[in-house]
Amino acid sequence: MLKFIIRLFVKNSENTKDTKVRERYGVVLSGYGIFLNLILFVIKYIAGVLSASIAMTADAFNNLSDAGSSIISIIGFKFAGKKPDPEHPFGHGRIEYLAGLLVSCAIIIMGYELVSDSFKKILHPEDIIFSPVSVAILLAGILVKLYMSLYLKKYGKKIDSAVLIATATDALSDTISTGVVLLSTLLFYFFGLRLDGYCGLLVGVLIIIAGIKSAKETISPLLGEPPTKEFIDKVEEIVTGYDEILGMHDLMVHNYGPGRLIISLHAEVSDKGNINELHDVIDNAEMRLSRELNCVAVIHMDPVAVGDPLTDSLKSMVKEIVRDIDDKITIHDFRLVTGPTHINMIYDVLVPFSCKLDDEEVKRTIDSEVKKRNSKCNSVITIDRDYVNR
Repeated sequence: MLKFIIRLFVKNSENTKDTKVRERYGVVLSGYGIFLNLILFVIKYIAGVLSASIAMTADAFNNLSDAGSSIISIIGFKFAGKKPDPEHPFGHGRIEYLAGLLVSCAIIIMGYELVSDSFKKILHPEDIIFSPVSVAILLAGILVKLYMSLYLKKYGKKIDSAVLIATATDALSDTISTGVVLLSTLLFYFFGLRLDGYCGLLVGVLIIIAGIKSAKETISPLLGEPPTKEFIDKVEEIVTGYDEILGMHDLMVHNYGPGRLIISLHAEVSDKGNINELHDVIDNAEMRLSRELNCVAVIHMDPVAVGDPLTDSLKSMVKEIVRDIDDKITIHDFRLVTGPTHINMIYDVLVPFSCKLDDEEVKRTIDSEVKKRNSKCNSVITIDRDYVNR
C-alpha cells in the first residue's frame, strides 16, 4: 500500500537528490505515520480504559504524541524545502534538523509524564481487567510499530533524512514498549502479579532514552559533524581520477541541510604543468563533484615540486618522522627555500583530533627530530586539523 501511495504522490521518486522529491517523501511518509498512530491511539485508549491499565493508556498517548511529532516533521520538511533568499543564501535545509530536535523533545516530555503516572500506579496499584480483545490490540500495535520502524528506516536512508531515521528509532522503541505492556497484562492474568505500574515506568524510561538518542542525532549536524568515510572516498575517487591531480588535502564539508553541501579542498598538481590546462582539469573536477554528489564544490590548486631529488628525499624524511609520532599524522604542501648555509622546509602538518600532543608539542618534536637527522634543515610548520571522519 505504501509503495502505491508513494507512486501516486511522489513524482520522479527515484531522484532523491532533488529537494522537492525529498520534501514530498517527507510529507507523504509523515502523513502515513499520523494515520497509523491515530488509529493505534484510539483502539489502545479504549482498551486501556476498559481494562483499567495505566501502561496501556500511557502507550496510547505515546502513539498520540507520535502523531503530533509527525505533524512537526511535515512542517519541518515544508520549511526546509523553501528556496534560498537574501537572508538565507544557503537555503533552509537545517530547519529539518530543528524539526527533528522538536520531535525528540516531545518524546522526552511524554516519557517523563509516563514515568510520573507510573510512580502513582506503583503506590496505588489496581487490578487489570483482562480481555482477549486487549491482547489482540496490543499484538496488532506491536506489528504496526515494527512495520513503521522498518519503512521509516528504509526511506530515511534513501532520502538521507535524520528526522525519518530518528522517527524510525522511536517506532522501534514503541514496539518494545508495547511488548512490555502486553507482558504486564499477561503476568497479571496468569500469575496475579500487579506489575502494571512498574512496566509503565520501564516504558517511560525507554521512551526518554529514545528521545535523548534522537536529540543527539539531530543536534550533531547542527553543531557540525564530519562527513562519512564513504563520502570522503567518493570525493577522493573523483578528484584523483584525473591524471594531472597528484593528491588532495584540506577537505572541508559544510552541511546546510540534506542535499545542501558545500565542499572545498586543495588539489596537488605538478609545478611544471601548463597552468591553463591544469585550470581546465580543476574546473572539470569541480563540475563532476557538483553533479555526482549534489553539492557546490570549490577546489584550490596547489603546485608541488615533482621529480626533484632533494625535495623528495627531505619530504620522505619528514613523513617518517611524523609517522613515528602518530601514524595518522600526514604532511602536505611541502616545498623548499634553499640558501648557502641552510634549507627552510615549509609544509603543513595534518594532525587528527585523537593525537594527545598539542600543536606546539607536535612542532617541537618534529623540529627536534629534523635537526638530529639534518642540522642544515629548518622546519616552518603550519598545523592543520583533520575535519573529516576517516
